[in-house]
Amino acid sequence: MEKDEFQNVLRGKKIPILTLDNKWYRLFEKNMTPEMKRLEGRINDLLKEQGRVTNEVKDLKKIKNNLMSEIVANMPEEGQPVDPSHQKKIAESKRLIDQVNERIAKYDDDMLDLPKMIDEENFKLMILSMEICYDEFLSNTEDIEDISAWIKSMRMELKRNIIKKQQMEVKNVELYTYMNDIFGSDVINIFDIKYDVEEKKRQLMEAAEAKAEKKRADEAKERAEQRMLNGESS
Repeated sequence: MEKDEFQNVLRGKKIPILTLDNKWYRLFEKNMTPEMKRLEGRINDLLKEQGRVTNEVKDLKKIKNNLMSEIVANMPEEGQPVDPSHQKKIAESKRLIDQVNERIAKYDDDMLDLPKMIDEENFKLMILSMEICYDEFLSNTEDIEDISAWIKSMRMELKRNIIKKQQMEVKNVELYTYMNDIFGSDVINIFDIKYDVEEKKRQLMEAAEAKAEKKRADEAKERAEQRMLNGESS
């Protein structure tokens, strides 16, 4: 899949801010490219600036509300003469309110531009993340298939070796029994052959019985499944 295809897939979708997503960090923190690290830093800087501007506007609005309250407090009651000192305070409050409004107006552009800038940089970071994710997914899939083939081969090799081992154990039992019957235990002891033939016979019989039991269980399971299928079809 090419970069343009990733862009087309993501276009118009709501993308979370990646640098605020712990799952994104767990996936990519150890394999970030230099460009991804640059974008990460850029996004975090923009987020900090957005937070600073938001708090600044919030503080300015509080100041404006306080100034408005001061104007109301210094206004003469109906029918009362205007107090020059109060009038001066009102004028000063209005002047300060104009300054606050100017500063808020300057921040308005930032409040509109910063989210767009964050989204643009975040979109670029998401594209790079998807490229790495896609490449690693394909690579892992190939490795999984190779390992699965190896496991299958080893299972077959293991099965062959188990059968070979059992055959050799059976042969040893036969050889030992034959030599013991023909030459007796004294001759066998001379050759320093130590073999617990009875224990080995027991093990071989248990293995054979376990194999037969498994076969019976598999056949019973197959018959039960077949009965269920026949019941459904009827």
